[in-house]
Amino acid sequence: MQINVALEQGTLNLTIESGTHSPDELFGFAQRRNPKRAFLFVSKVLGRHIPVSPAVMRNATDTLAAQIPADLPGPVVVIGMAETAIAMGAGVQQALSRSRDDTLYLCTTRHPLNLPILVEFREEHSHATQQVLHLPQHAADVELLRTARTLVLVDDEASTGKTFANLLEALQRAGLDQFEHIVAATLTDWSGGAAAERLGERAIAVSLLSGRWDWQANDAPPPEMPQVDVLGTGEWHANPANDWGRLGVRKHRVSNFNINVTPCERILVLGTGEFVWPPFLLAEHLEQQGATVHFSATTRSPIALGHSIQHRYCLHDNYGQGIANFLYNVVPENYDRILLCSEPPAHLLDKELINVLNPTCVEFYP
Repeated sequence: MQINVALEQGTLNLTIESGTHSPDELFGFAQRRNPKRAFLFVSKVLGRHIPVSPAVMRNATDTLAAQIPADLPGPVVVIGMAETAIAMGAGVQQALSRSRDDTLYLCTTRHPLNLPILVEFREEHSHATQQVLHLPQHAADVELLRTARTLVLVDDEASTGKTFANLLEALQRAGLDQFEHIVAATLTDWSGGAAAERLGERAIAVSLLSGRWDWQANDAPPPEMPQVDVLGTGEWHANPANDWGRLGVRKHRVSNFNINVTPCERILVLGTGEFVWPPFLLAEHLEQQGATVHFSATTRSPIALGHSIQHRYCLHDNYGQGIANFLYNVVPENYDRILLCSEPPAHLLDKELINVLNPTCVEFYP
């Protein structure tokens, strides 16, 4: 199957080779405000740039996890890539943990804590190239990491496989090269097999859709990209006791805050930046109580309006890093209630966004 999409900076040509879903179920397209890579696959199942039902998002992570061979030796370490695949990686690890008790979830971050960092690596094509992975804080989790026989790397899409390879090389430099099996798990894999090949003979790739891409640039001037390539803590510092993935998690807590819903009430739950997994679990809980729930999140990813991006709010980040953040495809009048979820205190949330959304601000760790 061939798909050709004309964007402002050029034409993207896709060849679909295999998949469990149709392309239209999984993604649309948009123009990045990024001179290094001008196109973006906009996921329809991830809850980041397009609000989605938690059930749809859960189905995607469960389906992806089911493609990982069940007989891979443990322990198993699952690493989700910031910022887009943090909740996705947690969902994959949670799905694996239903049938085995030897899994650990870690996510990369651009908000390093004041704690030991295990590795630093780069996502070279990204709007924010720098990422780190923390050393787990509990001795049992460190031991699981150092004895893990299977490594699962999770991202929303693979275009060349270079970011996974950069992370693996950093882990190897840190002395973590004992993995017997490596799995590159993505919603869409456009690398034409390169994602697994870059990781070596130990690796396999699983995805919901796979194929190849070709980009034909035109003579349009490159877009201007906001300064979002910042690695730091900002003015707010996380309490490690409240961690949800940066320091290693085996069991995930669900916080419901005693929020009552009415049947078919239209609720939007919004995460902020990397803080998406606990808000997703809250959204899923409310959906299971009978509300009509959608989930999405703010992001530092700069995207042009058009194609799959029809609405955009520009805001400042709520971690105090002084960088631009964005919220896409949210129309406030489509919801009876909006819950804006924050890891830092709510007073750091963008005031203009609050005025526009009129949300209930939910502080997870006041």
